[in-house]
Amino acid sequence: MTTSVTHVPDGTAYAVPAARLRFRSLSRSFGSHAVLQDIDLVVEPGELVAILGASGSGKSTLLRIAGGLDVASGGDVLIDDDPIRGIDPRIAIGFQEPRLLPWRSVAQNIALGLPRGLPRAERDARIDGLLGLIGLTDFAHHRPRQISGGMAQRTSLARALARRPGVLLLDEPFGALDALTRLRMQDLLLSVLAEAPTTTLLVTHDVDEAVQLADRIIVLGADDDAPGAGIQQLLTVPGDRPRDRGSAELAEMRARLLGALGIDRHAH
Repeated sequence: MTTSVTHVPDGTAYAVPAARLRFRSLSRSFGSHAVLQDIDLVVEPGELVAILGASGSGKSTLLRIAGGLDVASGGDVLIDDDPIRGIDPRIAIGFQEPRLLPWRSVAQNIALGLPRGLPRAERDARIDGLLGLIGLTDFAHHRPRQISGGMAQRTSLARALARRPGVLLLDEPFGALDALTRLRMQDLLLSVLAEAPTTTLLVTHDVDEAVQLADRIIVLGADDDAPGAGIQQLLTVPGDRPRDRGSAELAEMRARLLGALGIDRHAH
């Protein structure tokens, strides 16, 4: 495990253990229906890997298995070479919906992600640091109904980061947001990961989002002669984050990914 120390805006040291995540010959079936088959993938410490695929290709199932919310039918998932068995405290999950408790403030919702037993001073320092990291210090005492959807999603992200996970799993975290807020959240995620480097696995249906955020992209899909979905493509995204959204290289990769997903970019 590697650890990098960064500093959030209030100056509090934020040590982030970026872990190595590995899927080894992983398969998942529901009865006779095979969803995933022989998934082999290593996500290196601090890397962001995006998962693309058609609806029903097993993207969210793969993420749920990694997060301990589902169980593989074969193979396993390892974090820093240790097999994952159920919920692992080194892994945090962010969902499409913020899932905030309406009777708690922004700060109190973030606090739900903290490990138990922290001294009060450290607890308060972590919450204050995360509020600064997501730009919501002035909204710490607001309830979810008093903030925008984008702010709610920022709070959800901070809650996931609160215990300083080694791996962050994001299941279409910006899918419910409007287009402009979605772009802003993508930029925020990149800023947060620059401040607090965390190994991240991102499920998305948005090719542009994958190209903008990821270091590598996998495309899940099934062959006609094979049960379940496997990794059809594994691509390295050119350039360092943050990237120029108008880059010709990214446009070329976008076209390639759309083709892999069965979408004709010339169709009208």
